[in-house]
Amino acid sequence: MDTGFDLRKHGGVDVFLRDCPTRAVLELIAGKWTMLVLVALEDGRPMRFAELRRRLDGVTPKMLTQTLRALEREGLLTRSVYPTVPPCVEYRLTGLGQEVGGLIQSITDWSQANIDAIRAAREDFDERTARQPPRAAF
Repeated sequence: MDTGFDLRKHGGVDVFLRDCPTRAVLELIAGKWTMLVLVALEDGRPMRFAELRRRLDGVTPKMLTQTLRALEREGLLTRSVYPTVPPCVEYRLTGLGQEVGGLIQSITDWSQANIDAIRAAREDFDERTARQPPRAAF
């Protein structure tokens, strides 16, 4: 499959190929809970599990645990356990995590700044399609 310029020949990767290792990273970063965790931790302040759970309205403990483990595995956050009773566990972004967190924060800012235009476009689309006969499936 030709995806254009093949960077693998030059020591790079081609994200458009299914076996490209960067696809797994993109899939992780594009996840709803991942994006929200990255934004929540983007200011550099460490947070405990319960803090993150309260901040991310609607996340289940299981999903938050899975998300935090995946981010730790990819080197985007660190998990620090302090020997207290009960144990204190804090999460903080690494340098890589700060970098991608800043990018995600920019997307969040853009989303908030443009939500009215997006809602208007959605309403316009819904009105137009409600008046049209059903389209054939692709």
